[in-house]
Amino acid sequence: MKILSYNVNGIRSASNKGLWDWIESVDPDIVCFQEIKADVKDLSDEIVSRKGYFPYFFSAQKKGYSGVAVYTKNKPIDIQLGLNIPDFDSEGRNIILNYQNFILVNSYFPSGTTGEDRQRVKDQYLDTFTRFCVENEFHSKKVVLCGDFNICREPIDIHNPVSNKNSSGFLPHERKWFSEFLNLGFVDAFREFNKEPGNYTWWSYRAGARIKNLGWRIDYHLVSLPMMAYVRNVNIFPQAFHSDHCPVLLEIDKQLA
Repeated sequence: MKILSYNVNGIRSASNKGLWDWIESVDPDIVCFQEIKADVKDLSDEIVSRKGYFPYFFSAQKKGYSGVAVYTKNKPIDIQLGLNIPDFDSEGRNIILNYQNFILVNSYFPSGTTGEDRQRVKDQYLDTFTRFCVENEFHSKKVVLCGDFNICREPIDIHNPVSNKNSSGFLPHERKWFSEFLNLGFVDAFREFNKEPGNYTWWSYRAGARIKNLGWRIDYHLVSLPMMAYVRNVNIFPQAFHSDHCPVLLEIDKQLA
């Protein structure tokens, strides 16, 4: 069973760049998009109604901003849109899907790169997300948390950790949050299979960063310890050029479908 996570930086823009042909070639069972930048009512049927998938959207109230979506071949038992926190839910940041055998959370974490005010919002979100996961006891259940976390975990996850030590996304307190979150009972699934540097999921559009592979790894599948036993592989696809991010694919035992 394949679970794909992809910050598309605008679902309409990515669709115009061959997104759906690429997805058909990979054939994921579940597709989690972040930063769709669109309200579902403004999207074409070609984007919304993909053969074989049930679509779920949670858009931001602000036009052309944020938003998440999930396309799934297997209909979940139920879904939850948002964390029941109005300030974050208005930005369309989370979809939680409950399947018979596991829980999937698709999340788009705020960025703090535009200034101190947004960094404070990001820090509040980190606390809120932790509290949500703890209150729902996700560490003790079979859970996949996927999406754009807007944080590099370790120096290996960023092309120049020294020059970026004061950059939002690699700040000491953000990395501390990440470590503490994993210590609750979660695993960075990609790093269980690949310990090599140079594996990134986002590149700036400036200065040929992608061609030079001057990137950041900020897109993840975090899985609970009970879920990790069912994970078989995780792959990053830097050759997929539909966005400034690239997709990440988690493979789990089909029996959990």
